[in-house]
Amino acid sequence: MSDQSSAKIGAARRDWKAEHQALYLSSGGVEGHIVDVSDIGGHRLTPTLLLQYVGRKSGKTRITPLIYGVIGGEVVVVASKGGADHHPAWYLDLRERRELRFQIASQAYRATWREPKGAERARVWDYMVGVFPPYASYQASTTREIPLVTLSVQEPVEIFEA
Repeated sequence: MSDQSSAKIGAARRDWKAEHQALYLSSGGVEGHIVDVSDIGGHRLTPTLLLQYVGRKSGKTRITPLIYGVIGGEVVVVASKGGADHHPAWYLDLRERRELRFQIASQAYRATWREPKGAERARVWDYMVGVFPPYASYQASTTREIPLVTLSVQEPVEIFEA
């Protein structure tokens, strides 16, 4: 998919993402954890988390809502950017640090992350396509290998604030 096409999709979903994140944060995670993304080819009951990390250029704390899955005791997110030809900013920011925080519903954690490789990556990718079927068409629309990020819980932390 061209970056231009990805930009159009991003613009169309930007308001939805901002509203979703605001609801998730303002409710303490009681609302916003499960979303209906059937309008874009996903499932009516899709789990989302809030990923908190530090911007590589700004040094500011950022929060991004992402679809997730749980496999093998780890939480998995996908750096798809809707199939764009370049990685999402949050993924580039993540690569600068080994630690981050994430919130699922009303529980938050400090975590480390890694990228699965080889056969493990193939297995995790297939699982995540089951969680959100459009990932398959996103991958088909770009030449880059869409990164998978597995999060390993280190310890509980306070939930994120709006």
